[in-house]
Amino acid sequence: MSFLALIEAKRDGRALSPAQIGAIVSDYTAGHIPDYQMAAFLMAVFFRGLNSEETAALTLAMRDSGETLSWPTNDPRPVVDKHSTGGVGDKVSLPLAPLLACLGFRVPMISGRGLGITGGTLDKLDSIPGFQTLLPTERIQAVVQQVGCVMCGQTDRMVPADKGLYALRDVTGTVPSIPLIVASILSKKLAEQLQALILDVKFGAAAFMPTLEQARELALAMVRLGCSCGVNTRALLTAMDHPLGGAAGNWLEVKESVRCLEGRGPAPVRELVIECAAHLLVQTGKCGSLAAAREQAIACLESGNPRRKWNEMLAAQGADLEAFERKLALDVTVPAVVEIHAPVTGFVSRCDARQIGEVVRDLGGGRLTKDSVINYEVGVDQLAGVGTAVAAGALIARVHAANDTQARRAALRVQSAIDITPSPPAPSPLIREILVADQPAREAQ
Repeated sequence: MSFLALIEAKRDGRALSPAQIGAIVSDYTAGHIPDYQMAAFLMAVFFRGLNSEETAALTLAMRDSGETLSWPTNDPRPVVDKHSTGGVGDKVSLPLAPLLACLGFRVPMISGRGLGITGGTLDKLDSIPGFQTLLPTERIQAVVQQVGCVMCGQTDRMVPADKGLYALRDVTGTVPSIPLIVASILSKKLAEQLQALILDVKFGAAAFMPTLEQARELALAMVRLGCSCGVNTRALLTAMDHPLGGAAGNWLEVKESVRCLEGRGPAPVRELVIECAAHLLVQTGKCGSLAAAREQAIACLESGNPRRKWNEMLAAQGADLEAFERKLALDVTVPAVVEIHAPVTGFVSRCDARQIGEVVRDLGGGRLTKDSVINYEVGVDQLAGVGTAVAAGALIARVHAANDTQARRAALRVQSAIDITPSPPAPSPLIREILVADQPAREAQ
């Protein structure tokens, strides 16, 4: 059957066989299908969808379009990872990877770059002097075996089908398709040859999925497919209406991640780091209950070992540790900083994550296009969290910018993103639901 016939079949709502979907992926990766035809196929999928069998076939075909990681079978440490759908100030992966390594896991954390207001893990890591995020497959595997964790980008030979398909989705308006999102995310994670995966699926003002219901649909699709492919997969549904932690911006988030590893990080970041670690301990059978797993993760984090493991990972990936520690000791690394102070006494009742993310992007800390040049030093820090009691004149945020004009303009926008009211806002949990395959969604305990 010709590819045109397959486009027509999907356009008309007919299901394709796994063999047909596999042929589509392999032919496109080999350059036998032109972009204009693949764009038509993606639009047909966008409107008609894929059933669970088709989504699984697409995911596995994408995974198998390139090389996958491999691990010694005599190593008892489970291979695990975490994926977040992205948000403003979301730096959980940075402290989580060394914590997991100290808990007896192997963590091949292959991450991506940011686009728009969503910060990318690789962009944060690129702010570290000398750190190498692009590693060949052999080096990725060696660092994981030696250190316990690695944080890097996918190689050119890993899941090449996803690179081509995502680039087309980005310019054809087909990114917000649940089956295509699931296949894109899980094909890369399955290529890591994992035993367990924890997903952080965000919803809210600054999330890819604006509502809890949409986030639940995406999370459930990924959990079911991950489990069906032999990877114990769970999902946390987390709110992204205000920034996660007190910093947004690449280097500023690295600094906050190190503070988390030193026991000084903001409560929301620490909560998610502990929760992700606890679930993976349970998912791999290393701990019998979430309560015990949380205690184990907290004790490990507070031991100081993950902070030392962080430096070990940095050194293994080429970072200049002396330069890193010198930079870490600096309060400011930009030419201009503007402080924002509370105009009245009260409680922070709103800190709009979308507005903060747009400010960071416009300062140069994010990308308007994939080719945008990043300024790793700019951003916002010392953000007062929602619910914080503040006195008139108290510091509620700082803007780090390339010059005074940008700093002052950004400060006005940050000020407008923060509301202070006489009464505290109603408490709102960060983690709303936990999804496990073949079980109903349940509220976080």
